[in-house]
Amino acid sequence: MYAALWHVLPGPWWVRTLILLLLVAVVLYGLFFFVFPWISSVVNPQEVTVE
Repeated sequence: MYAALWHVLPGPWWVRTLILLLLVAVVLYGLFFFVFPWISSVVNPQEVTVE
């Protein structure tokens, strides 16, 4: 999968590297600011039933 992604991206290796770093940054931003807070509101770790 990673090889296919690498071959699809345009430009020389350094442009591909910059694009991949940008994609990783966008995915991490989405996870930290949208997905993880939503999961935190759904799964409340403070309500523990095991004593």
